[in-house]
Amino acid sequence: MKNQILKGCFLMILILSQRGYAQIIITNKKFSFGTTGRIGAGYSPNADGRTGRQLNLANQGSLGGRMDQGDYVDFLPAFHFTPVVGDSAKKTKIDMQARLSFYSGGTFLGNVDTKSNQGMIVALPEAFVEARNIMGSDWDVWAGSRWLRFDDVHIADYFYFDDHSATGWGVRHKNTRFSMFFPAAIDTAASNSTPYSYTNIISGGKHLIYRQREVFVLEQTIPFKNNDHKVKLLAEFHAVDKSGKHSVENYPSDYGWVLGAKLNSNLKTRLPGSFNQISLRYGAGIANGGDGGNTQTWRTYGAPNEVTRTYKGAYSLTAVEHFLLNLSDRWSLNGYAVYTQSKGGADSDNKAIDYYKREIFNKKSEFNTGVRATYYFNNWFHILSELHYAQRKDGTQDPASMVKFVLAPTIVPTAERSVWARPHIRLIAEISRYNDQAMNTLYSPFLQQSGSKRIGTYLGVRTEWWVF
Repeated sequence: MKNQILKGCFLMILILSQRGYAQIIITNKKFSFGTTGRIGAGYSPNADGRTGRQLNLANQGSLGGRMDQGDYVDFLPAFHFTPVVGDSAKKTKIDMQARLSFYSGGTFLGNVDTKSNQGMIVALPEAFVEARNIMGSDWDVWAGSRWLRFDDVHIADYFYFDDHSATGWGVRHKNTRFSMFFPAAIDTAASNSTPYSYTNIISGGKHLIYRQREVFVLEQTIPFKNNDHKVKLLAEFHAVDKSGKHSVENYPSDYGWVLGAKLNSNLKTRLPGSFNQISLRYGAGIANGGDGGNTQTWRTYGAPNEVTRTYKGAYSLTAVEHFLLNLSDRWSLNGYAVYTQSKGGADSDNKAIDYYKREIFNKKSEFNTGVRATYYFNNWFHILSELHYAQRKDGTQDPASMVKFVLAPTIVPTAERSVWARPHIRLIAEISRYNDQAMNTLYSPFLQQSGSKRIGTYLGVRTEWWVF
């Protein structure tokens, strides 16, 4: 009897579930799907365990070359809406886009079937709606969370000048854009930024309260000479309120601002697509970010002033030169140079105490330069070679430096003679040389694993792709 009752219940659940699923009919056809990624295997022959580690200097991200960068895969689903009123509505473009990001925190991203995926990071950095040319007008509007960033030094994975990736909203009219962003970072104890959270005891118990940073951004693009040249002007204002009167911590309100200009120029070479980009950006106060290869100005650098506990007097100056020369159907050259000098709110040129009672560096300077030469052996086989130099000086320490050479024979199955052709399947060989300061302070992921060594090596087979 008991078994019959159980069978009857199971049959009823099965019938109801089938009816429930039968009512779900997906008819949406206004959908597109994109993806970007870089994944593969690599190892360092002269490192402990031979595990492949990036050779670049620490605290500089991918400046110094990105071919040995860790695995990541992004999936970009997008839904497209169509206006229903008026002829002018046909010009309106309405999109909802999301980005599902998967990053390797361990050795390889794909090792999920062997229980070795410890440290894999899954994120949703984008989910927003954008409407462009609303009802045939020159107005665009968006809201949500997005990677809102423009020109980048691709060979160093470095989005410079105007990376405003965060949650917010914005409007644009022709060449004028205004945006407001609300960057979120509850766990700021792991960074050098001004604290975004504090402990509130207003209700009698301890509760974590978020302290919001507000970022106002105004951008103006000015084209001239038949759009062969474009100047982009940038202005930002940052504000963060003080911690509440019932908080355990006592954080004052603080402010910052940014000014910058960038010139994009199309260059006439034997093959089209060549350009030159040059930019200069200055940030003050809490807007003196970034660090670690990131360029968002809200990633405040250094320690606060010892007396006022604010970042008044802090600054950061960044200059970038980036070019691409398509010299012939055989050769392309892509090069860059980046200089950054930053100081926190403390008076010290070396180390100072931050909000978390840690002693951190309060001043730094960085210089990075590199070039990639692409030789088109034929349509589907390209030979990439890179030479990079990276230097960073923390406080009053001696500068740490690295020189890295890369050789990467590459299969390009799309058979396109272009630096932007993808996917790539690359055989990668890298060798780097560190100076004494980098060696002795273990100033790279490779050195942190292998110990003090003059020479670093990396070998790998990796692929890179993007489809939008």
